[in-house]
Amino acid sequence: MIILGATPIGNLGDASGRLREALATAPVIAAEDTRTTRQLIRALGIDAQPQLVALHEHNEEAAAPALVERARDEDVLVLTDAGMPTVSDPGFRLVQAAVAAGVAVTCLPGPSAVLTALALSGLPTDRFAFDGFLPRKGGERDRMLAALAREERTVVLFEAPHRLTDALEAIDRAMPGRRVAVCRELTKRYEEVRRGTAAELLPWAREGVKGEIVLVLEGATPVLADLDAAVQQVLGLKAAGMRLKEAAAEVAEATGHPRNALYRAALEHPAS
Repeated sequence: MIILGATPIGNLGDASGRLREALATAPVIAAEDTRTTRQLIRALGIDAQPQLVALHEHNEEAAAPALVERARDEDVLVLTDAGMPTVSDPGFRLVQAAVAAGVAVTCLPGPSAVLTALALSGLPTDRFAFDGFLPRKGGERDRMLAALAREERTVVLFEAPHRLTDALEAIDRAMPGRRVAVCRELTKRYEEVRRGTAAELLPWAREGVKGEIVLVLEGATPVLADLDAAVQQVLGLKAAGMRLKEAAAEVAEATGHPRNALYRAALEHPAS
């Protein structure tokens, strides 16, 4: 069986009883970093000598078949350095391979930076999206945030501390006035959550921030117009002399509907 184990994200006290038992009994542990896993076993006072196998983003695809075969006969515990495997961490390809091979997979729930930040953010939690790390390159980051500006769900992102200022500046450009929570060093001694707009948080960020960062962004206010109404806007602009493609692009920008969808719908409309 494949066992996904959630490890502490900063506080050893968050290691569950089930995780401790699995660490003590699993014959094989597939670890993102075997050194980190050895340190965890020692820190928890567990007397065990499992076989440790590296499983990280660079070797997961190649290592998965052999681990799946081992999991047919014995438990293979899968751990990342912190948090839940597969969530912006290695493990997805292994689970996918196990499912395809008919090998059982189970999970030991536990610490999650995503859910911890979401709960602390003060933003709506009934619907949310997790989009991993913001791109490092400015252009890619700006394009991603421009797309997220129309996302109505609360959005959770990871970011490196040395890029926090750039990230907040980009967020302020893409969604000015939107509420943001910057969660730092979650579950650790210097845990901190700063809340406000990106513009309000920038002076603090520019002073220099250390530690692991989770960003939580307020979702967009529902503004997407009904498609039929949007198509009528396109047709109205066309009737006023604008080319259909230009009209579709303008209404798409205003409503959030895909430009191609508006163009096709307007083209097929009886009044076109």
